[in-house]
Amino acid sequence: MGSATANTLSRTASSPLEPACRVSDATLEPAWVRLTLTGVALTFLVLFLFVPLAAVFTEALKKGWGTYLAAIAEPDAWSAIKLTLLTALIAVPLNLVFGVAASWTVAKFDFRGKQLLLTLIDLPFSVSPVISGLIYVLLFGMQGWFGPWLRAHDIKILFAVPGIVLATIFVTFPFVARELIPLMQSQGSEEEEAALVLGASGWHTFWHVTLPNIKWGLLYGVVLCNARAMGEFGAVSVVSGHIRGETDTIPLHVEILYNEYNFSASFAVASLLALLALVTLALKSFVEWRSTSTAAHNKLEE
Repeated sequence: MGSATANTLSRTASSPLEPACRVSDATLEPAWVRLTLTGVALTFLVLFLFVPLAAVFTEALKKGWGTYLAAIAEPDAWSAIKLTLLTALIAVPLNLVFGVAASWTVAKFDFRGKQLLLTLIDLPFSVSPVISGLIYVLLFGMQGWFGPWLRAHDIKILFAVPGIVLATIFVTFPFVARELIPLMQSQGSEEEEAALVLGASGWHTFWHVTLPNIKWGLLYGVVLCNARAMGEFGAVSVVSGHIRGETDTIPLHVEILYNEYNFSASFAVASLLALLALVTLALKSFVEWRSTSTAAHNKLEE
């Protein structure tokens, strides 16, 4: 009797595991498939990421560190670097404010035109940067809608810093919002509602409840926005006028040097953008790791 009971319990205990094993065996790909897919992925990474990056730094340092540093310290290059940093310094905080406000509105409230707002946020992803630059020419050019008024008041938008900043803001404003909207929608509004019921003000709720929950997604969006702002070429090229030493950003300065067959200097300046890409990748990986670790820690606490 005891033996029969033991056998029955053994079969009962093992039966739930058998389907799992069969499912695991059924979904396990053959070794050659996994190796082939891994090889294809690594080949693409080497050909389209590592080799171009290595080529940029190899060409930049081809004539030695003296030539490299001289190309970066050259007045026009230094002006392009300062203008790029200034543009990012203005565009990224403005996009940060817009992204938080837009994501808060979309995730926390229901209203007419919500889908239209989401469509407009995605607009820069579907419009060519060159077209967005031409839009500003149509608005602020000499023959544009506001051109006569701007000329009468001696206000310069195109071929100046304001035009570059406006074009950069346009092409980068979706990045922060698009990172935060799905995150805030998944979190819901229960914590904010509880804080308000307990007597917290709107600002107190935002700073002490909402912001801690979205901080890693917010940082992720800011990192991507900054990288795009500093590397933007198409829209800025249209509105800048290519005034050397005044309205050229780093990408535009690289193009000018390359067109002049000054390859060492062009690759030296381009290496700054390559370094930015590597730093962005490192920050992106760090933010993703921290976000995953925080989510796992919160689940353990629950």
